[in-house]
Amino acid sequence: MNGFPELEESVRREVGARLFTVLAWIPGRRTLRRVHSSHPEQYPVGGEKSVEVAQGWLAQCIEGGQPYLGADRAAVREIFADHELIESLGCGAVINVPVTEDGRVIGVLNLLDAEGRYDEASVAAARSLAPAAVPALRAAVQGGGA
Repeated sequence: MNGFPELEESVRREVGARLFTVLAWIPGRRTLRRVHSSHPEQYPVGGEKSVEVAQGWLAQCIEGGQPYLGADRAAVREIFADHELIESLGCGAVINVPVTEDGRVIGVLNLLDAEGRYDEASVAAARSLAPAAVPALRAAVQGGGA
């Protein structure tokens, strides 16, 4: 696998996702910059998300390097300010998986699908795909994409 389109295909096949984005972590600014999007009109590459609002999510995913499972709409609403747009795309569940290199988080895979679609087995499957994102994330960051 050599890029985000291939990773997206694997995610769709092995876990399922209506919406899939990859975000690069910019530690100096405490922001996440979108480097891949399955829905570029709604979620364009280059868009940034400040994570100051979702401190619990930040502690778990970025600082702790652990995946986040939001299995229902209430969980999605809790961490995403743009939950109305997410719901309009038919999504009501989320998995966020940190992508790590040399023990540090360099980005996050975001998988969203219908409410109730994801469980712990889905998280494990998504987590197994995260290492495949490292080369493309590194290239995006070094190439100025993040």
